Parts: sequence; structure tokens; C-alpha cells
Amino acid sequence: MNNNEIERYNPSQRTNHWIVAILFVLAALSGLALFHPALFGLSGLFGGGTWTRILHPFIGVAMFVFFLWLAIRFAGYNRIEARDRQWLRQINDVVHNREEKLPEVGRYNAGQKVLFWVLILSMLVLLLSGIVIWREYFSSFFGIVSLRWASLLHAAAAFVLIVSIIVHIYAAIWIKGSMGSMLYGTVSRAWARKHHPAWYREINQRK
Repeated sequence: MNNNEIERYNPSQRTNHWIVAILFVLAALSGLALFHPALFGLSGLFGGGTWTRILHPFIGVAMFVFFLWLAIRFAGYNRIEARDRQWLRQINDVVHNREEKLPEVGRYNAGQKVLFWVLILSMLVLLLSGIVIWREYFSSFFGIVSLRWASLLHAAAAFVLIVSIIVHIYAAIWIKGSMGSMLYGTVSRAWARKHHPAWYREINQRK
């Protein structure tokens, strides 16, 4: 790392992130295969319908565990503050890339923080509803009404999670340099100064 770069994510954080990302893809594909007959062909990626049904909940639990560890590590940076609420009120300036009019952004902007908490809520709903409908171990303890509601909530939470991840990926591509921070761990000083000035100032004050 040269003097023009700042560490944004250390190797442990990046590894944690990419494990969650891989597990998300596997959970999404296996879940979609079980969701509708038109998507059942995706089960071939997991060895067929039986293996898909067996593996999906275990993949989901693993995803939740690794995501929980990631969330614990970053929760402190994602507290909603007054400047975040102002940032959200100026969403039109955000869309039109008028960053000079926005409140100073810390390590994460308000949009990223909202997404963070949406992901946490979605993951919790997926875990709890998934346990209820996990036929091999738990579904026999619940009545048919509970199973139906759990199935509905599971599908809804999965939809929210998938859309949220798509937004997350789009934003990372939209803001040039963001993707590289999770691949290589660093961002340029110019990038930090432009997109996260409060965080950039905080980093400099530590030195």
C-alpha cells in the first residue's frame, strides 16, 4: 500500500464478505430452484432436487452465521445519525451526483446504512421462517397455518434480500473505486476525500 492509498477493509473483513457473498449465491440459486417449477432446473447445480432440498437450509444457516459475524464487525459504523437523515432528505442530490450539497459522509453514507439494516432484518426473517419450514428437523412442531405463514415470510424476505444485494452490487459499480476496496482492501485518498470526507478526516487524525 502506497502513501496515496488508505486501507478500507483488512484481509479478514474481505474474506468474511466474500464467504457471505458465495453462500448468498448458493442459497439464492437453491432457493429459487425450490420456489417454482419453472426454476427447478437450477437444482441440477446441486445434484438434483433431493440434494437441493437437503443442502439449501444448511447453506442458509452458514450464510447467516458468517453474515452475523460481518454485521457485528460493522454495526458500529452503521448507526443512523442526524446527518444521515439529512442525506436521505436530499436523495435528489444523491441521484444527480451533487455530492457537494450533501452533508459530510463518514465511513458509510445513509443509503449504505439503511441497506445494512435491511439486510440484517431480511436475514433474521429468513433464519426464523426457515427453521419453521425445515421439514427434516422442525416443521413437525408447527401447525399448517404457521407453516404457511412461515413459507410466505421466507419468500418475501428472500425477495427483499435479493433485491437489496442487486442494489448493493449496482451501487458498488456506480461509484467507481468501491468494488476495488473489497477486492484489494484499499481506496485512493482522492476517493475517500470525495465520497467519505468525514471518514477521511478521521483517518488522518489518527496518525
